[in-house]
Amino acid sequence: MNSGLELHSTTVIGIVRNGRAAMAADGQVTFGDTVLKSSARKIRKLYSNTVLVGFSGTGADAFALVERLEEKLESARGNLPRAAVDLAREWRADKYLRELEAFLAAVDREHALLIGGAGEIVEAEDGIVAVGSGHPYAIAAARALDGHTRMGPARIALESIKIASGICIYTGGEIQLEVLDQ
Repeated sequence: MNSGLELHSTTVIGIVRNGRAAMAADGQVTFGDTVLKSSARKIRKLYSNTVLVGFSGTGADAFALVERLEEKLESARGNLPRAAVDLAREWRADKYLRELEAFLAAVDREHALLIGGAGEIVEAEDGIVAVGSGHPYAIAAARALDGHTRMGPARIALESIKIASGICIYTGGEIQLEVLDQ
């Protein structure tokens, strides 16, 4: 059933600094101009709690990709870049996967990766990745806070989502924060 309305959800930001990583996400899911849910969980811990992954896009598609990334992490013994490359390779080759409309942000204690809807992978040179409706606002806030404060990754991620929620109408609800420490 296509109602002509778009489902909007998610602002996720991940930050890696000095062997620590954090990821925050809003909890709001909207359909057209209606908030459907304010407490959606958009971050998952993978591979024995050593990788954080956040997702945006169609829910079922995002969950399918998170499951595939988890499988690739198991095969790669937790090596996030290798698992991401394996996932992207499969994503580009598989007809079913190519149809999925989702983006993943993934971080471990050393890497911050954006895994895109066409199977591309971008490693953030500044250790900050974001996906979703409010990602431009969250990433701008994170870069400003990172460059001009002494806040750690968790606080920067949290504050960046708060800032994005004040600008983006599709960002709001309860904030989820997950942290990987040394």
